[in-house]
This record gives sequence, structure tokens and C-alpha cells, in this order.
Amino acid sequence: MSKTSIIITTYNNPVWLEKVLWGFSCQTRQDFEIVIADDGSRDETRDLIDTMRGKIPMSIQHVWQHDDGFRKCRILNQAIMQAEGEYLIFTDGDCIPRRDFVETHLKHREPGAYLSGDYVRLPMSTSIAIGKEEILSGRCFDLDYLIANGYPPKKISQRLKAKGLKASFLDTFSFVQANWYGNNASGWKKDLVAVNGFDERMAYGGSDWEFGDRLNRSGIKRKRVRYRAIVLHLDHARAYANADLIEKNKAIWNEAVKNNTVWTDFGISSQSGT
Repeated sequence: MSKTSIIITTYNNPVWLEKVLWGFSCQTRQDFEIVIADDGSRDETRDLIDTMRGKIPMSIQHVWQHDDGFRKCRILNQAIMQAEGEYLIFTDGDCIPRRDFVETHLKHREPGAYLSGDYVRLPMSTSIAIGKEEILSGRCFDLDYLIANGYPPKKISQRLKAKGLKASFLDTFSFVQANWYGNNASGWKKDLVAVNGFDERMAYGGSDWEFGDRLNRSGIKRKRVRYRAIVLHLDHARAYANADLIEKNKAIWNEAVKNNTVWTDFGISSQSGT
């Protein structure tokens, strides 16, 4: 069986990243490496990764670039190329995976397709309350636990309620567009490299979907696992969100759609060092 790599993006949030790593430590499938795509974090993140290497069974690569603003696409491209796996599963350093997350992605992968998941957003109080024991036991995915720790009952996601055949049914017949969500997506490395990876001109806002669109135009179909591959999204501020940059991203995306673009000239092949 081909090797699998989990690519996790992070930036200066070692407390949340530790929770995510504990989530991967107790997966039902453990035959994978972890590649942390670090967009310029300070030494606290490196120290955490060094500590966690001695506590979890998976190998960890730390792919780092110096801090020069929001350059997530660039560090993702570096992580793609350094990943040893033939199959790559993507998430963020603020998303705790349910214990069957990796197994679900591997079970439903298929040639010529990428998997499109999603996340369950938590409020800050719930994000803080979740600790190592709740993650290792899986209790943090229990509805009663989440509600008791600040999750509004009326906002409980269907993704947390649906199990088994119901989850499969919802994924099959959902009207929600399947696309690339960087916090919960997966695909074959050769397919991602074939479109030259992420467009590094893009900052926060839309880069994932632009990437997914190019994959789709290249002949890679979308397959939905939003009700079966579950992650809890820990709350945080988004100081990097910028309306002007989002508009710039939209212009890049629209141009790619207009020209039926598959390959970006501003991706993996444009990199020269870190």
C-alpha cells in the first residue's frame, strides 16, 4: 500500500497545533507521516514539534519558511514536494480530526478524484475546554460534551449527528458544492503536481477553491466526504483577512475560469529556495 502524508498548515499557534497532533496520534489508521507546512512561525512552534516527535508514533517533517506575510500557498507547495506519500491528506493546525478521519479519506480515495470535506466550527470557550484526554478518548466529538462546554445547541452541525448510512446518503445527495477545502481535502500527489500546485499569488480568501477548480478542469473529479470525514475547527482571530487581497484573489480566480486554466505559472515550478 502506498505511503500517505498528512499536510498540516500552521502559523504561530502551537497550543492549537498540539491538540491537532494528539488527534492524529490516535487515528484508527496510523500508517502515515505528518508534514507540517509552517508559514513562518516563531521558535515556540518548532519546540512543540520537537517535543511531540517523542510522544506520538508518526514521523513528523517540519517544512518552514521565514515570515513574510500570508504565504500559505507557497509553503503548501513546498510541503507537497517534500511529502513522501503518494496520497496527500490536507488539514489545518486548528482542526482536530475525529479518530476515523485518515481511515475515511483512505477508504474513499480513488484514481482520478480528490476528496472534499468540511469542518465543524467551535466557539472559543469550547476550543479552550478541549484537552488531550478529551481528544484521545474521542469525547470532544460527543454532542453532550460539546454543549456542556459552550457549543450552542441550536447550531449543532448535522455532520456531528450523521453516522454510517445516513452520512453516506448525505454525502451522495447533498446540494452543497464539493470543492477543495484546505482544512479537509485529499488527493493524489501526482494529480496536484500536474496542475503545478497552488497559485502563490493568492493570499487569504479563495485560493483553495481556485486550486480545486483547476484540478477539476484537468479531469480530476470531485468526491464529497463532508459528512464522513470530520474535523473540529478551533476558534481564532483572522488578522490576515484583507478585503483588497480577497478582491485580487477573485480576479486571479476569474481569469483562470475565463481561460479554462489548468496549470498555474505561479506554483511549484516557480520556487527557488525558501
